[in-house]
Amino acid sequence: MNRPLLWKLCTTIAFGTVALFWLLGYLMDHTEHSMSFIATEHRQTLLDYGAEAERLYLAGDQQALATWLEQLQQRENTWAAVVRSRLEPVAGTIGRRFWEGFGLGRSVEWKIHLYFAENPIMEVPFADRHVHFLIQLPQRMRPGGYQPHTRMLLQIALPLLLLVLLSLVLYRHLMSPLRQLERATRRFSEGDHKVRVRAFLGSRNDELAGLADTFDHMAERTEGLIQSQRHLIADLSHELRPPLTRIEMAVDWAERAADKTEALARIRRDGELMRRLAEDTLTLAWLENERPRLNGDDLDLTDLLDSLLDDARFEFPHHGISAQLPAEAPLRHSSQRALGQAIENMLRNALHHTPPGRQVAVLLQPHDEGYRLDIDDQGPGVPESHLDTIFQPFFRLDGARQGQAGGFGLGLALARRQLEAAGGRVKAGNRAEGGLRMSIWLPLNGAD
Repeated sequence: MNRPLLWKLCTTIAFGTVALFWLLGYLMDHTEHSMSFIATEHRQTLLDYGAEAERLYLAGDQQALATWLEQLQQRENTWAAVVRSRLEPVAGTIGRRFWEGFGLGRSVEWKIHLYFAENPIMEVPFADRHVHFLIQLPQRMRPGGYQPHTRMLLQIALPLLLLVLLSLVLYRHLMSPLRQLERATRRFSEGDHKVRVRAFLGSRNDELAGLADTFDHMAERTEGLIQSQRHLIADLSHELRPPLTRIEMAVDWAERAADKTEALARIRRDGELMRRLAEDTLTLAWLENERPRLNGDDLDLTDLLDSLLDDARFEFPHHGISAQLPAEAPLRHSSQRALGQAIENMLRNALHHTPPGRQVAVLLQPHDEGYRLDIDDQGPGVPESHLDTIFQPFFRLDGARQGQAGGFGLGLALARRQLEAAGGRVKAGNRAEGGLRMSIWLPLNGAD
């Protein structure tokens, strides 16, 4: 499963942890190594002590040498001596390399082990290499005095600082898009429905970018729904005024007239008109808002069309209707009610705009993994610029083609939403020989 943000965080934390341990190890080793040598001034002091001891030894004044050593031990609070070494091999021979490296104590140039409790014995050999000045390193000259503080700094303070910096980097990387999303959400809640987030994230492509895409898709759809509802309410309000006005006029007429039959018929007719208008508008609003998937029925499209065509022939006896249908056209997981209402609307629309004496052609044929249904009329057609607009709610064309039979401009809009809910789609196009063709595509498995 693709999780770029997860891998990015894992990689950052893993490499950051490894780099932290490597850096701490390197700094600890380097710091300990640099702190393990006696300071330059102390080295020189030890060499000066050795030189003075050698001078007194060569002068042959044993008492003066002893007195000087006693004073040195008291001054440095340590132990010191001048000793003579004479190696005699019992078997074999002593090589030159051993003689050159032989010593009774540590050279002042060597490292001092900081973890030993006692100070080491330091040696300054005399010129003849058989006499040695030995002194236990004075405490004041012991290196590594700041080692405990340095270890605490390297083991606690430095890791804490680096982890805080790493946390800040990760926090900024995570919170930057979330802040953009927060600002966009606030602006959207305040009425700025055109706000989008993805453009502010640049080329970023991870889970947070996916969240931004989802927000933008939601904002775009919500904006469309809000605009659609506003237009729908405005158009519905506009459509309701004429029948309401006629009802008011009919009521006044009924109150004055002796024969109320015609006034009551007018009120009933306009009441029925308003009821159908409200029902169609509510159905359209539900389809647009909920975007349902209508997939509960298995049906035969040929049987459904036969039933609709029989009703149409009865209602429009002065029009011809030709149909080319297969013996059967099974559909699975569709909606018989939605398809029936949608196709009936388009069939009635075609008959309404076809002059009496002419005919409407219906052709159903297999297409890809489904069916294609063409309904051709012999009306005036629709301007090319309005072939998609005629599916908008309450849209009417001026001139010869004025919507469908109901007169609301809702039939084609409702039919398209019903077809989409059943998994189909519809497109309008002008025929070369004149008239309009409604082409409907329906999949075999409906809205699955």
